Amino acid sequence: MNKEILNNLLEKRVELQRRVDAIEADFKKGRSSDFAEQTTENENNEVLNEIHHEAKLELQLVNQAIIRFENDEYGICSQCSEAIKPERLKVLPYINTCINCAK
Repeated sequence: MNKEILNNLLEKRVELQRRVDAIEADFKKGRSSDFAEQTTENENNEVLNEIHHEAKLELQLVNQAIIRFENDEYGICSQCSEAIKPERLKVLPYINTCINCAK
């Protein structure tokens, strides 16, 4: 089970890094000279910017979870030091608080 958790976190890190890289590559593309097209690009950039921000945040959480795993601290609440329920970790594998402390 522990190996499976770590593999899932590592796979999630690769997926998120690809997403971040793809968005950053899209931002580096040149802009259209057509004004109407620029308006659409601006709207798309706003959405991409939000997705980029969320992906980077999630990537940071995944990286922190991998570090906790490597330090034998994974699955322990960072606030009360109690074990985090496996069901919670299954849904949010990078979470660092138990349900009680998250409230």
